Amino acid sequence: MWSDASAIVSALMSGDSFEIRSALRSDAAWWLGAVTLLIGGYLVALIYEHVPIIETLLERSVMVTCYLAIAFIIFWGVVDRFVFSNQQPWSTTIPPLLFMVMAWFGAAFNIRKRTHLSFSEIRTAMPRGAQFACLWMDAALWFGFAVILFVTTARQAALSASNFAIVLGTDNTMLWWFLITAPVAALLMAARAIENIREDIANWRSGEPLLKQAVIGGDV
Repeated sequence: MWSDASAIVSALMSGDSFEIRSALRSDAAWWLGAVTLLIGGYLVALIYEHVPIIETLLERSVMVTCYLAIAFIIFWGVVDRFVFSNQQPWSTTIPPLLFMVMAWFGAAFNIRKRTHLSFSEIRTAMPRGAQFACLWMDAALWFGFAVILFVTTARQAALSASNFAIVLGTDNTMLWWFLITAPVAALLMAARAIENIREDIANWRSGEPLLKQAVIGGDV
């Protein structure tokens, strides 16, 4: 296991996509991914704590930028086709990739907002200890999901890079440029899960209410 983990680190430091693809095939990728997200997520959570503007704007900026880009490409695609009788070959391939980026960063954003896995009607009727246990379960589930996303998409990004896969309809836009954003989003998801459980522990110790009403579209 240690030798496989060392091989992954060495491959990443070499920057060779072929070596990275081969190294990530081992089961050590799961353990290394979990450790990476645990340490990296904690560091990102600290950045969020000390630089609130990053916490407020990071995921939102990515989501809004991707959404506007998708809307513009689709709008111009309609105009280009029906007005100029032309169509850009990448106009149907770039928007789904941008949507993927928007969705994963949006997942990280909503972990912090606690709009998923809330079951507030049931949990508010539970004893305080059971509520705290449910919050730990939420954090564990989100962290586990982030590890799965991190490892599987990193493998796919390495595979695409080693095969020099390009986005359909383009000449030199590499597919892995988009796929690599998924492991980054997984890191942010882990950070949000850690941020949440740290807040829950503080509320448990101070006697503050553990559950708060989550509102979709509200502020973090």
